[in-house]
Amino acid sequence: MAESAETDWVSRFADDVMAEAERRAPGKAIVCASGLSPSGPIHLGNLREVMTPHLVADEIRRRGVECVHLLSWDDYDRFRRVPAGIDPSWAEHIGKPLTSVPAPPGSSHPNWAEHFRAPMERALAELGVEVRAISQTEQYTSGAYREQILLAMRERGRIDAVLSRYRTRAGEPDEPGEQAYYPYRPYCELCGRDLTTVTAYDDETTELAYTCECGFGETVRLAEHDRGKLVWKVDWPMRWAYEGVVFEPSGVDHHSPGSAWVVGGQIVGEVFGGQQPIGPMYAFVGITGMAKMSSSKGDVPTPADALEIMEAPVLRWLYARRKPAQSFKIAFDQEIHRLYDEWDALGRKVTEGRAQPAELAAYHRAVRTAQAPLPATPHPVPYRTLASVADITTGHAGQTLRILRDLDGVPSLDAARPRLDRAQRWVDGHLPPEQRTHVRETPDHELLASLGADDREALRLLADGLDDWTLDGLTALVYGVPKRLAGLPADAPATPELKAAQREFFALLYRLLVGRDTGPRLPTLLMAVGADRVRKLVGV
Repeated sequence: MAESAETDWVSRFADDVMAEAERRAPGKAIVCASGLSPSGPIHLGNLREVMTPHLVADEIRRRGVECVHLLSWDDYDRFRRVPAGIDPSWAEHIGKPLTSVPAPPGSSHPNWAEHFRAPMERALAELGVEVRAISQTEQYTSGAYREQILLAMRERGRIDAVLSRYRTRAGEPDEPGEQAYYPYRPYCELCGRDLTTVTAYDDETTELAYTCECGFGETVRLAEHDRGKLVWKVDWPMRWAYEGVVFEPSGVDHHSPGSAWVVGGQIVGEVFGGQQPIGPMYAFVGITGMAKMSSSKGDVPTPADALEIMEAPVLRWLYARRKPAQSFKIAFDQEIHRLYDEWDALGRKVTEGRAQPAELAAYHRAVRTAQAPLPATPHPVPYRTLASVADITTGHAGQTLRILRDLDGVPSLDAARPRLDRAQRWVDGHLPPEQRTHVRETPDHELLASLGADDREALRLLADGLDDWTLDGLTALVYGVPKRLAGLPADAPATPELKAAQREFFALLYRLLVGRDTGPRLPTLLMAVGADRVRKLVGV
């Protein structure tokens, strides 16, 4: 049963968030939040962390209510591992803040965090995602959280008691179990890493002593110390209270017993006097033909990669049409053609007033934000057609325009953009070489000489019918030739025997035109090759 426009998942969360915000702090701007760690490529699974609150915040703004979407860049997190493909010597930086690690070789960015943050920020801008960015390096090193850190240290016994409810027998990395517990970890003054152990702390003077695995040790006054951070399970709830966050989603991995989300829900109230946000769990996003994405493995598709081959509204639509708890996949292979067919069909339904309310809501969230519409292709030709044309013409602008004019009356290449450019990039980067189309320069005389009378008659009927030089006309022609050979009318139903005859005829045409049994859709291929050259290659 279709949801109504008022109760699609985005609207339902917006209703809940607005009601909760009014209960907590009437009249204040509503705060939605996301958090990303620029520890490596920020992939399309991470994008759900941003798109979920973006869509809710945008719906709230559409209703005329002030709403802020905070994006915390966790760039003060430790550098944990050297990703695949990076010089192993970068291991010397493990334990340093991401903003203190040099960028990968050849990067123009000042540090590791900026290198991976920058492409994500460009992608978010292209997607129409408006955020207020916060660098956690800046927050911690400026002393913005000093009072919260001192509070956490004073309440370390209470925090330890909460963590103990979930602690495993072996203990956890941030929770030493039998040792004195401290929720703050300094970065070493000498080596810059967090391989430190707090050995003593005085609540009155705020003097904190630590030692580091590098051999260094010192005593600092925490009331003046800005070179360290709260451990994650304390840091996250601290920020909920500090920022007044009302809505923040999190991944499936955050919702197991003892996870930061579960523990944080207790620490935020018991220690920081705040409240846990409304926080839906979101499912993983996959890529067709790939397993679950992991930034630590290096080569994962990013939002920027997706925007190379699909328009921003289509990528937005993928996140808008599925509830956060529903997983879905993003196509980088041939499935992208089917995806675009769905998108175009939805556009026609919207234009004709046939879209269901939930479909309509997802469509409008995809094509515009509360601020402005996203760029659209003025004359959208089907993506699979554009990909075929790009493949056949190898990107030749003049040939492409000629074909698109004949196919769909496209007045200029700019009218087919940006979709045309996305299809060209898909062909260049994702169409396997063995599937690329190379039209024959000369007829296959050996194959032509081997044909029987029926096949020669089929090719004659094709050549004679090439005068109807439209996509519909050529479609009717290639499907109609086997019908005529069988003495059937043009509107004859597709029997198994007829389908088999059509497949054989199509395979023959592909072998004569491109030298293999398959290829782009035949009507598009015929139009790209041109009538005279088709007649030459089929020997008529």
